[in-house]
Amino acid sequence: MSGIYVEIKIAASLEEVWRRTQDPWLHQQWDLRFTSIRYLPKDREDDAQRFHYSTRIGFGLEVEGAGESTGVRQGEDGGAASALKFWSHSPWSLIREGSGYWRYIPVEGGVRFLTWYDYTVRWPLADVLFRPLIHWATAWSFDRLRIWIEQGTSPALSFRLASASALARGAVAFVWLYHGLVPKLWLAHRSEIALLQAAGAPLALLPWLGAAEALFGVLILFTPRRRWPLWITVVAMPAALIGVAMSAPWALGQAFNPVTLNAAAMVLAAIALRLHPHVPSSTRCITRRGKP
Repeated sequence: MSGIYVEIKIAASLEEVWRRTQDPWLHQQWDLRFTSIRYLPKDREDDAQRFHYSTRIGFGLEVEGAGESTGVRQGEDGGAASALKFWSHSPWSLIREGSGYWRYIPVEGGVRFLTWYDYTVRWPLADVLFRPLIHWATAWSFDRLRIWIEQGTSPALSFRLASASALARGAVAFVWLYHGLVPKLWLAHRSEIALLQAAGAPLALLPWLGAAEALFGVLILFTPRRRWPLWITVVAMPAALIGVAMSAPWALGQAFNPVTLNAAAMVLAAIALRLHPHVPSSTRCITRRGKP
């Protein structure tokens, strides 16, 4: 299989990008692939820089490995490059050994920061799932680095914002999905029928409404970088509430009513929209090798 390639443009000086990526304490903060990175002492100044890394993989397990930086040079274009190789003897590590490089290319308005690396594995079949995952983690981490440098949002805060955004978006998707599937498609609940009748709509419309809502919920869930479904939610929820207030005002006083439901869904969608620019995304990276 081909190696992993990720590239992103960062609006900063080469020196700043270099500092955030070459300092192990700073590197471990933004790179999702590592829990800790520690440089090992050199015997001589011109020796390759060896390092130790570890990654927690859950359930109390931790993968450990080592590596060395095999070369750093200044390019003719004013950029820089850093090559490395890495390996792991940990029984939990899918990766046996690998190598790759980072390049820093000055461009107008910032730096093209890119990486390529490849590795051999202990269990080739598992790599069918692992390779797309590590590719995504690399790209997500690069955008996390960009947000840290450009916006000043720390990697730890970026992770919390990403978690909050995912929860908000997931909750909005659940509202659409549940209310499309359960009271409309599955149960054809009497309250849904009463609302349709009050609006003067045919009952045959109920399953179609349910299917549309359920599909919209799936769309929200599986298109995390699309904002327009959230904007539709922000607009549709108060619009639907006004419609219910005009055609079936009795529904507003029920124990479980559209006032609280629609308001909560609208606010959650607004939160997800507000967080969107500050949440890392792998889609902001180039993940196919182009011209150097």
